[in-house]
Amino acid sequence: MVLLGTIVNALLIIVGAIIGRFLKNIPENMKQTVMYAIGIAVVVLGIQMGLESTNFVLIIICLVFGGVIGEWIDIDKWLNKLGKYIEQKFGSKTAEGGSIAQGFVTGTLIFVIGAMGVLGALNSGLQNDHELLISKGIIDGFTAIILSATLGIGVLLSAIPVAIYQGAIALFATQITKLIPEAALELFIQEMTATGGIMIIAIGLNLLGLTKIRVANLLPSLVIVAIAVAFIYNF
Repeated sequence: MVLLGTIVNALLIIVGAIIGRFLKNIPENMKQTVMYAIGIAVVVLGIQMGLESTNFVLIIICLVFGGVIGEWIDIDKWLNKLGKYIEQKFGSKTAEGGSIAQGFVTGTLIFVIGAMGVLGALNSGLQNDHELLISKGIIDGFTAIILSATLGIGVLLSAIPVAIYQGAIALFATQITKLIPEAALELFIQEMTATGGIMIIAIGLNLLGLTKIRVANLLPSLVIVAIAVAFIYNF
């Protein structure tokens, strides 16, 4: 079953978010410490991913152009508008003062961005191997517990874009080898991993409260990476 890993990943996020709501009375100091720990771990993961690149000039160019496109479209604004719309449908503020929109957007960025989801989905589609996505689901589930306890039930809704995003990649991957040469695919994964790693670092810094980077507006960088890799491979 090609979508097994994706389904498990999404379900673990939902379960984690629900558990987090029951643990919403966790002391604030404990929540803050755990969130800081997750933030630091996310930064370290991002650094590890970022070092995968063999061409940092390419990564910088892709991030710059992707950031310009992202700011022009203002993906961050549209994500927040979607979250606000959901917030209006399901209620306004959580008991802790956080918003459903904040939980949805933060959870979506953390669970969607990164090479683990892409690589796991590719493994599901290409080899019917779901181990990577299930491992990601376990990590996401524990993260969802803390995020939900801190930011609210909106974190649960982030399972929807995760399922759509990873499911689409897994389904496409069943045909990808017919369209993209293996060498080009390996190069894309390598550079995409590094680009995603830098975004992951930004997410970690946001979680630590050190920055307010609009990470969603950097997402077009991944598309720029794909275009750049295609150009390099063919020319």
